[in-house]
Amino acid sequence: MRLTLANFKDFQNRLAQKAQAKDGLRLIVGLGTCGVAAGGREVLAALEAELGRRGLRADIARVGCIGLCEAEVLVDVERDGERWSYGNMTPDRVPRLVEEEVVGGRRVEDWLVGLVGTPERPYPGLQFYAKQRRVVLKNCGFIDPENIEDYIAHGGYSALVKALSAMSREEIIAEVKRSGLRGRGGAGFPTGLKWEFTAGAPGDKKYVVCNGDEGDPGAFMDRSVMEGDPHSVIEGMIIAAFAIGADEGYLYVRAEYPLAVARLRLAISQAEDLGILGDGVLGTGFNFHLKIKEGAGAFVCGEETALLASIQGERGMPRPRPPFPAIQGLWGKPTNINNVETYANVPTIILGGGDAFAAVGTERSKGTKVFALTGKIARTGLPEVPMGLTLRELIFEVGGGIKEGRGFKAVQIGGPSGGCLPESLLDTPIEYDSLTQAGAMMGSGGLVVLDDRTCMVDLARFFLNFVQSESCGKCVPCREGTRRMLEMLVRFTRGEGRPGDLERLEELAQVVKESSLCGLGQTAPNPVLTTLRYFREEYEAHVLHRRCPAGVCRALCAFYIDPSRCKGCGKCLDACASGAISGVRKEPHVIDPARCIRCGACEAACAFGAVLTGSPDEAPAGEASPNPAASAAAAPGDRSPRRGGESRG
Repeated sequence: MRLTLANFKDFQNRLAQKAQAKDGLRLIVGLGTCGVAAGGREVLAALEAELGRRGLRADIARVGCIGLCEAEVLVDVERDGERWSYGNMTPDRVPRLVEEEVVGGRRVEDWLVGLVGTPERPYPGLQFYAKQRRVVLKNCGFIDPENIEDYIAHGGYSALVKALSAMSREEIIAEVKRSGLRGRGGAGFPTGLKWEFTAGAPGDKKYVVCNGDEGDPGAFMDRSVMEGDPHSVIEGMIIAAFAIGADEGYLYVRAEYPLAVARLRLAISQAEDLGILGDGVLGTGFNFHLKIKEGAGAFVCGEETALLASIQGERGMPRPRPPFPAIQGLWGKPTNINNVETYANVPTIILGGGDAFAAVGTERSKGTKVFALTGKIARTGLPEVPMGLTLRELIFEVGGGIKEGRGFKAVQIGGPSGGCLPESLLDTPIEYDSLTQAGAMMGSGGLVVLDDRTCMVDLARFFLNFVQSESCGKCVPCREGTRRMLEMLVRFTRGEGRPGDLERLEELAQVVKESSLCGLGQTAPNPVLTTLRYFREEYEAHVLHRRCPAGVCRALCAFYIDPSRCKGCGKCLDACASGAISGVRKEPHVIDPARCIRCGACEAACAFGAVLTGSPDEAPAGEASPNPAASAAAAPGDRSPRRGGESRG
């Protein structure tokens, strides 16, 4: 069946009525990447097998990530208008769930997450959702992303119908401008203004491109949207194409997202079969063809001109601007580029109006923002919150604070292009301008929480190592400047800093920031500059005093044995290749710091958490402080468990 503007509403109503008329038992399994990684497919197979063994019939639905990643695998039981959710499910738990909940109708309290509410607030009883406002994520966890009819039954493609039947191209752009939507990929450029530039650019051939090359460490916002609600992205792209006069588009998705790629391909095929994509979209004279381009995993291809080069089959390297892609983009034609989350907001704006969208958020940052909460936080997951919420609210109320009752140290926001903000800035509102003033940036939404065991010098080294290895090498400031900065940070973690190094590092960071060709190089120094700005005393401790206050940089730390924990088992002694450990069976052992090469083998071998690391002055009497110069063999910035498997972060 091919849909048209004339028959779409009847088709949608029939699907909605069919969905509402469903009764009986329905089981819903979370199969986003987080669910799959936690064993979702195995749980699904176990459910099907258990139901078959008992001769039970049930409708089994597969959905994307609902945002509660820490509780995956999630299995929901829906019956008589109620939907109860169970978390951390495993195949061996399935028989009991079927016996007690499915057959007996009794809640299994041990694994119960709670009663599922509305798509806007999935779990009313959970603090994680109390301050959320789901717009982009509203369908994730509620629809089958592999079934276009499920999307349409939940209101999908209604915005496209409205745009094609009741709005001019100019009115669509005006509505997006009125909404105040800014690009969610990091730069925050006004979306409507970008559309207007592209629409007004000369030329008959134009393109729309979606940037799904989510390369930030710890970021998974766009992936979850593409996996859980692919049609919302496609619908936003079709509306954008109509508004700017484009007939062809590309979804650029990193190849490391195979599930997202597979579901997007299926979604495109289903939309083509129904006449929503292709020639004569919904029976109109508007044509739009959409293709997928898989990226090769280069972080620099998140920069729009490098992304365009990659689509064209060239090496992903940025070019100087102007001309901007809106004027001269893909194959030299005007091209509009937005990221996944930006396009996913468009249907809501067209249906509800720009003013309603702009009513949420702050004066200069409208709407909501999806974040990937990771790091040393109690509740990892994917919340969507109104712009203007403070970092403190997001971390301590939505995220539940720091794991294991540890102290908060910093939050890395904006990925490797962002910055590290200290506790004194936790009341900073989450909006483009405030974060930029603090030295960070919104970025695409990655947010890594750091506890009091984190070494900020080592953290800066980690992020700079990432961006330096991802530099395309086209411009000297980024190619050489980031390398020199990284070399200095590595020296600091080895205890080889020299007087004046901090000033040289800061000066070099500013040069790289101001003179690099593209956004990767221009933002690469941000983690260094913010840690220097807010945690300078840690740098001074490394450079001037040859010590790591957090006890992370091995070359600046002592390994020692806590006699109250040591059982005298001898495993550390056997593991020590340098002969630095001595002791007799069943008596506390001792580490000789003069012979210790800080390889960490003893720490890994100890089953009792007796081998500790810390600053030299933390070593107990009788175990002298090490000579930092003797640590050349230690790997710079190497990380290992601090106490028998306890993560350092």
